[in-house]
Amino acid sequence: MSSHRTHSPLVPWCLLAPFLIAFTTFTTWPLIRSLVLAFEQSYGPKTTTFVGLLNFKFLITDPMFWTAVGNTALFTVCAVCLQIPVALGLALLLNRPDLRGKRLFRLIFFAPSIVGLSFVAILFSLLLERRVGLVNSSLHALFPAWDPDFPWLQTYVLTSMSGAVLWLSAGFYMIYFLAALQNVPGELIEAASIDGAGPWQRFRHITLPEIRPVLNLITLLVVIGSLQFFELPFLVYNDTGGSGPDNRALTIVTYLYQTGFRSGDLGYASAIGWVLTLVLIGFALLQRVIARRAER
Repeated sequence: MSSHRTHSPLVPWCLLAPFLIAFTTFTTWPLIRSLVLAFEQSYGPKTTTFVGLLNFKFLITDPMFWTAVGNTALFTVCAVCLQIPVALGLALLLNRPDLRGKRLFRLIFFAPSIVGLSFVAILFSLLLERRVGLVNSSLHALFPAWDPDFPWLQTYVLTSMSGAVLWLSAGFYMIYFLAALQNVPGELIEAASIDGAGPWQRFRHITLPEIRPVLNLITLLVVIGSLQFFELPFLVYNDTGGSGPDNRALTIVTYLYQTGFRSGDLGYASAIGWVLTLVLIGFALLQRVIARRAER
């Protein structure tokens, strides 16, 4: 007995329809609309005027934008120089075969990454507070010459935010490195040890090349996350709209938010957003080229 089944050509489209509708509504249309807005000047949500490239020309001469670019670039450099070495160092430590309590340490280091940003903002605001903050109080108790009124959050904004993000994300990236380290062939390490290679030589010539793809991925994630840095300074310095004292905490995304949702100029905010998007795409392509050359 043979059975003949007929399928309507509309069945696949019916199955894809929920995704297509959601993707078009929440991704494709906002992207198209923001691109159009980048060439307009808006006076609220309903009044717009086409200005061509005027938003991008103003962006080049806008001192606040370049302040945000400088803060964001400096924070990105600090994030790359801190988060990646610390995460890799923790992974190397926890990958030691003679270390006891590995699971407990993994949990301790990874736990901050599942904490909400609101909690992190409150925690570090209290820790770094003048006089009554735990950091200043502890340092003053250990070193009486330390000023208990040291202005962490007022003057050393970059240091404070970098420390908070390091505590928040180092354990998360550590898991990636740890998985990569566990896939390094043990026989290569053993052969290098027999040949007289020291720990640094084994790491440089065996471990590092083996984990390079994961290292490239984490570098990309750290840079993208740093260039989009917004939530933590916005929560800590909410009274200034996320700018912080003397705009020391002002980032590109924070300035985008202030321009679009506080000043109401959605056109200029869209121009800032598209410039940031092009920078992110450019960095991703550049890193891909560098990674391919390193693999040759």
